[in-house]
Amino acid sequence: MDFARSSENTYRLEPKEGDRFYPNKVKVIIEDVITKNVADKEYDQAQAKAWVENIVRQIQTQVKQLSIPAYKIVVQAVIGQIAGQGVRVASKCLWDEANDNYATFNFANQSLFCTGMVFGIYQE
Repeated sequence: MDFARSSENTYRLEPKEGDRFYPNKVKVIIEDVITKNVADKEYDQAQAKAWVENIVRQIQTQVKQLSIPAYKIVVQAVIGQIAGQGVRVASKCLWDEANDNYATFNFANQSLFCTGMVFGIYQE
């Protein structure tokens, strides 16, 4: 019965000011997690999948601890080898410019690059 009440629509069209997705708070988390996980590593194709899954899981857990209500949190990360090439990472989605937001962080050392992205999509 409590679940039914907690999932009822509030009919709000936008979040309260204190309940918004603030990219600066999230970027600190992304930067911390990525730096701790790959700063001292050299690119290893066999390990890259496990590293990126671990990074995504840690970012998602820490962002959820911010308790941002009414936002769906989507986390993406990419790890690749630096071998003289140019790389761009892009995402595309439908967006409400007034309420949705994102945070991103790029890291690179001599051997690898890592890009982390967190999207906060308002849904009520």
